[in-house]
Amino acid sequence: MEDTLNIILMIISGLIIILTLLQGGKSDGLSAAFTGSGDLNLFAVQKERGPEKVISRLTLLCGIAFFCLVLALQVI
Repeated sequence: MEDTLNIILMIISGLIIILTLLQGGKSDGLSAAFTGSGDLNLFAVQKERGPEKVISRLTLLCGIAFFCLVLALQVI
């Protein structure tokens, strides 16, 4: 049982890495925040659409599954 959960945990970890790398940048970068260049508004609401929304939701679900698996492995 523990081996199976460890394998699933490794698969979800790989998925989280891949999904995170697939996500696009949400702003101009950290340097623009410090220098004030660009039109960076930290409080602006940016809606995700299409594939960006799907990737974002999948990343969230994988993160929740990862958290639950880690807790389950600690209990076992």
